Amino acid sequence: MIRVLLVDDQPLLRSGFRALLDVEDDIEVVGEAADGRQGVALARQHLPDIALIDIQMPVMDGIEATRFIAADPALAGVHVVILTNYGLDEHVFHALRAGAAGFLVKDIEPEDFLHAVRVAARGDALLAPSITRRLIDRYVTEPPHLRAHAGLAGLTNRERETVALVARGLSNDEIADRLVISPLTAKTHVNRAMAKLHARDRAQLVVIAYECGLVVPRPR
Repeated sequence: MIRVLLVDDQPLLRSGFRALLDVEDDIEVVGEAADGRQGVALARQHLPDIALIDIQMPVMDGIEATRFIAADPALAGVHVVILTNYGLDEHVFHALRAGAAGFLVKDIEPEDFLHAVRVAARGDALLAPSITRRLIDRYVTEPPHLRAHAGLAGLTNRERETVALVARGLSNDEIADRLVISPLTAKTHVNRAMAKLHARDRAQLVVIAYECGLVVPRPR
């Protein structure tokens, strides 16, 4: 059963998402919150698999709530998916750097919404390759200040190759084709690299790769 927490200051929107989720046999809504502070408290109480969090809310916004959840070891299994009206805007960019696993636009089609919840719960490709590439575009135009990461030294050469390909926006299947390995082996390399770099998910792996200079943005 996939356990979902809804955090949004609009009751009508929460009701709409709950209506979609409640009819699914494998999904359970475990709580609702109207602001980020309440959302963090409910995340600690219910330990959901997915926290769907609006990015702009009173009391505590989605970025700050994401930061609190990502920093709490007890909530390591909670995947934060940001809800936004605008796609990959500046707020979403900061939420991803704070620890969000990905984001959904609020006018998403119902079937795509349900699919995204299941994908996020599996921990697979929490950012679609197309979204990863848009994130990369931001690094091309706004390169971050490089910072060291102790986990880089522990990566094998193949894991470094894999992380670089993830950061270029390739899916596991595309990585497998590029490295002439099986998709399962590609996924294993991704998971091991995430563990060594203490990345919560694929989105964080992309951020770390660029911020540490493992890959360098190149003009398109």
